[in-house]
This record gives sequence, C-alpha cells and structure tokens, in this order.
Amino acid sequence: MTTDKVIFDTDPGVDDALALYYLLRHPQIDLLGVTTVFGNAPVALTTRNARFLLRAWGHDAPVHAGAAGPLTPDMPPEFWPTWIHGDNGLGDHPIDLAPQDDPDTAAQFLIDQIRAHPGEVRVLAVGRMTNLARAVQMAPDIAGLVRDVTLMGGAFRVPGNITPAAEANIWGDPLAADIVFGAPWRVVAVPLDLTTRTFMDSATLARLAQAGGPGMRLVADLSQGYVRFYQAAGYDGMLVHDCTAAVWLTDPDLFTLTEGEVRVLSDGIALGLTLMNPADRQGPLGAWEGRPRQFATLDGQPDAILDRIAQVCTA
Repeated sequence: MTTDKVIFDTDPGVDDALALYYLLRHPQIDLLGVTTVFGNAPVALTTRNARFLLRAWGHDAPVHAGAAGPLTPDMPPEFWPTWIHGDNGLGDHPIDLAPQDDPDTAAQFLIDQIRAHPGEVRVLAVGRMTNLARAVQMAPDIAGLVRDVTLMGGAFRVPGNITPAAEANIWGDPLAADIVFGAPWRVVAVPLDLTTRTFMDSATLARLAQAGGPGMRLVADLSQGYVRFYQAAGYDGMLVHDCTAAVWLTDPDLFTLTEGEVRVLSDGIALGLTLMNPADRQGPLGAWEGRPRQFATLDGQPDAILDRIAQVCTA
C-alpha cells in the first residue's frame, strides 16, 4: 500500500484527538508533522495538547505552534469553548505537560515540507485556516506544489454552528478561509452539511474504547465532557466533525463532491458565511470572478464513514 504524506493542522480539541488517532492508526498515512492554531483553546494549550496526544500514542511527529489570533481585522472577542472542550482543551482530562512559549513556526514548516516533497503533501486543516493562509501568502509557489488541501469547515446549505450563518472554524478567521479557498490549489471542504449527520453514539464509543486498547480508551475518556454537551441537547453521543474530514483522505468513495467557486464573508451579520457558486447551476461570477473552482463534500455515507473510523481505530 502506498502512503500519503500528511500535515495535520489542528486545534486539539476533543474531536481533533479522534482525528489524530485515526491518522496515526491508518496504514495509508505518513504523518509528517502537526501544526497548531488557536480555536478550541489558546494556541499554547492546543500545542501542548498535540504533544501530549502524540506522546501518549508513541509517535514522534514534530509539532509546530502557529497562529495565536486571526488575520481578519476587527473580529469579535474570542471566547474559548470551555463548555465543549473543557478548560484545558481536552475535556479536562489530566495532562502532565505544561504549555510552552513556542515560537510561531507553523507556516514556515508547511512551506518547507511542501517544497521538500513537491506534489506529495496533503494538508488536513481542522481548525482556523490562519496557518494555511499565512503560508500561501508567504510562499505563493506552494499552491502549485502541494497535492491537495482538505478543510473541516463551512456550512454551505445548512445553518452554521456558531451563528446561523457560520461554522466555527470559518467564523474564527473568515479572511484566512477566503484566502485559502481563493488560492490556486485543490481544496476540499468537509462541511457541516455532512459532519452534522456523522454522529457516534455513546454505546459505539464505549465499544470502541473496549476493543481499541489504551489508545482508543484515551480518546473515549477525554470525550466524556463532549458527550455530555450533546446529551444536554438531547443526543446521546458526539459528532465526529474532524475525523470525518480525516476519512476523506483515505476513503473518498464514501463522499459526494460539489464543485464551484467559494467566497467567505468577513464582515457584517453573515461573518463567516461560506458561499459557493456551484458548477452545476453556475450563476454570474461577480464576486467569484477569477476564483478557482473548489470542492465541498455536501453529501456522503455517514454510517460507512463511522464504520471506517471504527475499523481503523480498533485494528
């Protein structure tokens, strides 16, 4: 089996942890490194959390801290979602590592790795798109060297999850997202249109924890606060947003793509709205003029995606 060279751009984050475990367990994935960004917690915590998870799972992939805040000017104040991810970003699971004052090296790491492996690197970004936007601004040539970019983000034909208009990763830095969708590389967004249908119930999570050994038990343990968040809304389990995007890398046949130019609104009441001008019903380009056509997985097979996660994480 050939392997894919992957850089995981992330903000751990409970569902990020499951996605990272999936990448580490899948024989098709060669994890080149992890870049971190603010989002589910401040970047010092997301960086610490990435190191903690990699150490717990016996992996020595390098971790590079990235953006501590957005490119978008005049953003509303950031409120860390502690009611979902806990005060420490990993469901308040005990962590025996202290945060460090890391330099901001994520964008340069992305540039260096993409240039070192032309045509091979796949970037999976499941947090704010700030590191990616900064990387392509610093080195526009990487757009022609990267194999592809996969994002967990957007809400194209469904409501957002942080405002009626916007999904959280896009809302957190909409200007960065607009830069990423507008760069001349291949982008596939895995949005709420599909991820809000990819729900792992509590019984399945418990079964995977029992079958998957210590690594999967850690995922289940740190996910309990996340499950309680959904239980308060009447759902016994958790959405696996980020791991759904990871499955796209390995099993694209489980997804249905829609193609079109994408813009992201960066001000006003619809801050963070993702707007696609779809190729199958193309309207006047207007604000989409000169933009590359990108892709979004607006549909797919949620049950098969969950089955694939279970297979990989318990193998």
